[in-house]
Order: sequence, then structure tokens, then C-alpha cells
Amino acid sequence: MGDPLQKLLNMIRFTPKIVTVLKEGYRLGSLRADLLAGLTVAIIALPLSMALGIASGASPEQGIVTAIIAGFLISLLGGSRVQVGGPTGAFVVIIFSVIAQHGYDGLILATLLAGVILVIAGYARLGQLVKYIPQPVITGFTAGIAVLIASTQVKDFFGLKLQQIPADFSAKWIAYFQSADSFNLAALFVGLFAVATIIFLRKYLPRWPNYLIALLLVSPIVFFFNLDVETIGSRFPEMTCEICPPQWPAFSLYKIQQILPSAFIIAFLAGVEALLSAVVADGMTGFKHRSNQELIAQGIANCSSALFGGLPATGALARTATNITAGGKTPFAGIFHSLFLLLFILFAAPSIKFVPMPALAAILFFVAWEMSEGHRFAKTFRLGGSDQILLLLTFLLTVFVDLTVAIAVGVTLASLLFMAQMSHSVEVTTGKTEFLPQKEEDYQRGELPPGVEVFWISGPIFFAIANRIPELLKKIGETPRILIIRMRLVPFLDSTGASALEELVNQCRFRNIKVIFSALREQPTKSLSKLHKKAKWDNVLYAPSYEEALKVCRAQEKPN
Repeated sequence: MGDPLQKLLNMIRFTPKIVTVLKEGYRLGSLRADLLAGLTVAIIALPLSMALGIASGASPEQGIVTAIIAGFLISLLGGSRVQVGGPTGAFVVIIFSVIAQHGYDGLILATLLAGVILVIAGYARLGQLVKYIPQPVITGFTAGIAVLIASTQVKDFFGLKLQQIPADFSAKWIAYFQSADSFNLAALFVGLFAVATIIFLRKYLPRWPNYLIALLLVSPIVFFFNLDVETIGSRFPEMTCEICPPQWPAFSLYKIQQILPSAFIIAFLAGVEALLSAVVADGMTGFKHRSNQELIAQGIANCSSALFGGLPATGALARTATNITAGGKTPFAGIFHSLFLLLFILFAAPSIKFVPMPALAAILFFVAWEMSEGHRFAKTFRLGGSDQILLLLTFLLTVFVDLTVAIAVGVTLASLLFMAQMSHSVEVTTGKTEFLPQKEEDYQRGELPPGVEVFWISGPIFFAIANRIPELLKKIGETPRILIIRMRLVPFLDSTGASALEELVNQCRFRNIKVIFSALREQPTKSLSKLHKKAKWDNVLYAPSYEEALKVCRAQEKPN
């Protein structure tokens, strides 16, 4: 009883990184460093959260609420020392789509369900699965999302007079060109001024909070010169920047069924982005994150964000990197970042209404550019072959079709291409071929007793190559009395491969051929043992090595 209980306790273990930090001892020097880093990240996160909230089809206050609630919990409960969470650009397209199809209450429900999915994924120990998502797929849909984010900001940047912006990418740009003559020169000036300010600060004062400074410079210009430019206050006149009490969203079984696909996409994006960000943070700090704990924290954070009316959230790579470079040492830096954001909206909420929309659009252009990772996209494209196909297909599907379809097709195609490559790498050879292992003495073709044939299988036996197994006997001229199947280089045997070997054994039984499996490894041994018991094979023997198999063959020659 003790052993199963211990396994259960290990499975439900809940150890945030902050617990480890506190056990090590939290000193005054770390507190000062975390306070300064938290303030630095909060200054960057404030305009970014507002911009992402608006770009998602929600409001700036919902973006800020997400950064406060989800950011606090991701740092408090997460598996990384320096991860900072909140709304990110990866969610913009999917959030916009969910709100358009199901309303904001549908988004709240999808975010809540995504949080539950992430918690389950964490306890199911799926945190390591992110390594199995091919880089071309991630790069392709990230670049596609970047293009979609940038395209949503064209209206505000140019001040176009459009009442309704189409959701479809192509239709959106058709609408932009049709209303091109309505562009606002003042809005374009404000947007370009913000772009120039950000570029200047990044080049000459890279440590300064360029997004916030751009807003602080542009907003007074719009106000004092009374420019005809839309602001946060004019678009969201009822914005209060208050954190409302948590409440459960209205839901039904039908609503859950409708929203579940979007919830899985949100959970997938949140998990992938958070774990990739944590891996990058590990490389910058030298520490190691707990991937499953990180998923659990992301899940709880998204559930909580939904209950407070916020948006989906995940670990944000840009804010996490800023936290590290600003001197953040522990999860307290992320917690302080959320607390500083709370102070900002409590005491500076009226000033937020003067922020011009073209300036926020300029910020999101930079967010999209950084998300696109153009250097990585170009590098992967130059590789050619299957990586190039995966990259372009995922990118084009993300932009022109749907993010859900892009991820599903990209991962599926990558899996199929990998299996095709693996099937070509598997060697299934007879003793009469010129195939030789690395050590020629391992082959020992000349030592085969009369009436004995040998097959060598090198590589995993799975469904993609299983059809080649039953055909082995056709490669033999004369029917042998014993067939040795060498499996020292077979690391894995799936159910289809096992069925193929079973068919081969049955063919041999029909032709009175004994089969010896030699040098079986652990996993194939378990699979074949189950089949042996079920099928009651009477013509199958096992040998721990090829040499022992030869001894068995010679013993079979001796008269009883």
C-alpha cells in the first residue's frame, strides 16, 4: 500500500519555485534587486497590456487586469524563478476570433476551460512534450500571428474611418484599401512620432522604457494641440480600471461544446509559449525550471484571470528577459511587477484615457516585429526540404485560414514526415545481402549451420514499416529449418509491428520453420511475451545474443 500511495503523492506534488527560494533564504539584497526589476517590468507591461487588450477586441483595462491577476499567480505558483506572465501577442488573433464568434462571455469560458486543461496537463506530466513540437511549426505560426497582429493595427495607425473591420485577413486588407482616402494625417503623424521615438530610444538609450516614454511624449502633444486623434478615453468612455470581484461565467453543456476547440488552442499556446520562455530564461540564468509545475501555474492563472473578467495569459518572453537583465533574482520580482501595475491603475487611471490609439498601434507594430523572429524565419526557410514546407504551410494557414487549422496541420504533417524519414532509416536485411554492421565480426555469416537463415532488423519496428516484415520469407530461396531474427538494434516495437512479427511467426509455423529472436531489448521483449502467451507459439525460441542463438541452432542438429 505504501508504494502506490507514494506514487500518488509524487503525482500530485505541488512545489512552486518560490517555496524553494524561501527555503534557501530570502535576503535583503535579493529583495532590493527584485523590487527594482519588478518596477522596470511593470513600466514596460503597462502600455503593452493596454495595447494587447485593445488589439484582442477587448479593452485596455481587461489587458491590465490580466497582467495583474495572472502575472501575480504565474510568479507565485510557477516553476521558474524569473518567469513573468500576462497577456501576450500570441493570443491576440484567437481572442479576437472567439469574441467575434461567441462574445466576451464565450472568451471567459474558453479561458477558464483552458486553465483547467493546463492544470490537468501539468499533473499528467506533459510539460516535456513541448520539445516534440518542431521548430518550423512554431516559427511558422508565430510569424503568421505577427502578421495578423500588425494587420489589425493599420486602421488606428492611419486613422482610417472604418466602422467594422472584417476578421478575415484578405477581406481586412481589401477594406483598408477601399477606405484609404479617409486616412487621418494627424493620426499618421502621431503614429510615426511614436515609432521614431521608440527607434531612437532603442538605439541610444536601450535601458530606458521606450514604450512608456513614447506614450508620455505623444499624449501631451495630442491633448495640448487638440489633435483630431482617437484616444483610449474617446473609444472607451466608460473605462474605470477597477478590478471587479470574481464571478463564475454563465455556461451550458452546449456552450462548452462550442467553445472547447478554442479552449484547447488557448491552452496549447499558453503551454508552449510559457515553456519556451522558461527554457530561454534557464539559459540566461543557469537555473532549471519545473515544466509541469509551470503548466499548473499557467492553468490556475488563466482560471483566475477568467473569473476576474481578464484575458488568457502565459509567460511572456520579452518581459521575462527584461526581468532578468534588470536584476530579477526570484519569483518575487514578478509578484512586485503585478503589485506596481495595481498601484499604477489605482493612482494613474485618469491619465490612461489620454493615450492616443495610433501610439498604441505603433507599439504593437514593434511587438509583431519581435514576435515574427524574421532572422529565424529566414534561416529555417534557407534550410529547404521538409522544414521549408512545414514553415511556409503553417505560416500561410495561420494567415489565410485559421490558427487552429495551422497548428493541427503543421503538427500532423511534421509527424507524418518524421515517420516517413524513420521508415527509410530502418534496415530489414537477410543474410544474403551485403549489409554489414559496424563490427564485421558481429555478422558471422560464415558460421551459420546448414538449414539456418538469419534476418537483421535495425531500427524501430512500427506501423510505417510493418508491412515489410511478413515479406521476409519471400526473400529466401530455400525454406530453412530455423530462422534467426536479430533484434539487438530494435529499440521499440509498436502494436502494428508486433502483429507483423506474429504474422511472420505464423507463416513459419505453417512451413515448419522454428524462429529464434536474438538479443531482444526490454520494450520489444514485453510486447512479444504478451503475444507469445496469447498465441501459444510452439515454434518460437529466444536467445540473449546472436552467439547463443547459433548454439541453439547447433543443438537442434544433434539427434535426440
